[in-house]
Amino acid sequence: MPSPVTRKQRDPDSDSPFVPSTMIAQIGTLFVKQGTTLNRNVGNFKIPPASLAGFVTISMLISVVLYDRFFVKLLKKWTKNPRGISLLQRMGIGLVFHIVIMVVASFTERHRLDVARANGLVENGNQVPLSIFILLPQFLLMGTADAFLEVAKIEFFYDQAPESMKSLGTSYSMVSLGAGNFISSFLLSTVSKITREDGHEGGFGTT
Repeated sequence: MPSPVTRKQRDPDSDSPFVPSTMIAQIGTLFVKQGTTLNRNVGNFKIPPASLAGFVTISMLISVVLYDRFFVKLLKKWTKNPRGISLLQRMGIGLVFHIVIMVVASFTERHRLDVARANGLVENGNQVPLSIFILLPQFLLMGTADAFLEVAKIEFFYDQAPESMKSLGTSYSMVSLGAGNFISSFLLSTVSKITREDGHEGGFGTT
């Protein structure tokens, strides 16, 4: 006979947005820090590193249009789902994109540091002779990932919440972005502290 008192189960979907939100936080932290060390000159104009975040929005807008106009219509023929794929599947594709972004960003950072070491720029912090546009792929991919994950996340929380809690469900997706920024700050400060123990200036404080 089942017990009348059941233990409340923790919904794994409630924690899943924090990881991609931590990655999104890199747009305004690590990616911008990388940009400040690179050659930002285009003719007589110097590109502000934070302005590359605009490519995330552009990429997201283009990806959303392509998704709705072509991807959904194509998949509806096979899946019989009016959305093309389920919201969880769309979120899963977004998570895969985030993994690809981190791989691309790691290779870019390794190349940046290799060039800095080759030119003796690691300790003095001078500009690395690489164009800031080597960071563009990770910004463009972030916009594509958002078109899958962030849009699906908002729809998912809105659909799954009870009628009286629709606004609360939608706001939770925004809370996850805030939590991601706190987690990102913790990770960056931890890496900086650990690398400082080796006698260096410390992680992301160096070129």
